[in-house]
Amino acid sequence: MLGFLLRGVVLGLSIAAPVGPIGVLCIRRTVADGRLVGFVSGVGAATADGFYGAVAAFGLTAISGVLVEQRSWIHLLGGAFLCYLGLRTLLRAPAEQAARAGARGLVGAYASTLALTLTNPATILSFVAIFAGLGVAQGTGGYSAAAALVLGVFCGSALWWLLLSSGVGLLRARLGPSLLRWINRVSGAILLAFGIFALVS
Repeated sequence: MLGFLLRGVVLGLSIAAPVGPIGVLCIRRTVADGRLVGFVSGVGAATADGFYGAVAAFGLTAISGVLVEQRSWIHLLGGAFLCYLGLRTLLRAPAEQAARAGARGLVGAYASTLALTLTNPATILSFVAIFAGLGVAQGTGGYSAAAALVLGVFCGSALWWLLLSSGVGLLRARLGPSLLRWINRVSGAILLAFGIFALVS
C-alpha cells in the first residue's frame, strides 16, 4: 500500500504543479492576504483533485457520466467565475499588508478554489487513464490500493500548495506597493484570459 501512496503523492504533485488559473489565483491571494489564505485556497484545489481521483479509482461511473455529460455547462460556470475574479483582481488596489483572515475568509478561499477546480470535469478522464495505467481502474489493486492512491493524490497536491504559498509568502515582505499593483494587474489579466478562453471554448 505504501507504494500506491507514494505514487499518489507524486501524481498529486505533478497535477498541481503546472501554473494554471488556480496557481495564479493562489499566488495572488498569498501576496494579497498572506500565506494561510494562499495555502487554504490550494487545499480547496487538492480536495477537488482527490474527489476526481476517487471517482476514477473507485469506478463511480454514474458520477463520472453526469460530469462528462454536463461538462459544457460546468465549464461555462467556471469560465464566468474566472472572469469575475479576474476583473475584481484588476480593479482591486493592493493591500499594504497581509490581512488577518478569519474563519469566514478561509472558508471562502477554500470553497472558491474547490468550485473552480471542480468545473474542469475533463480532469476525470486523465485520472481514469493514469489509474488504468497503474492497474487501479481495472481493480487489480483492490479498494485499499485505490484508497491509498487517492490519499496520496490529495497529500501530494496539498504539499505543492504548501510549498508554493510558503515561498511566495517569504517574498511578499520584499514587494513594494508599485510591484504589488502590477502583480494585481498581471494576475487579473491572466485570470480574465483563462475565463474568456473557457467561455469561448
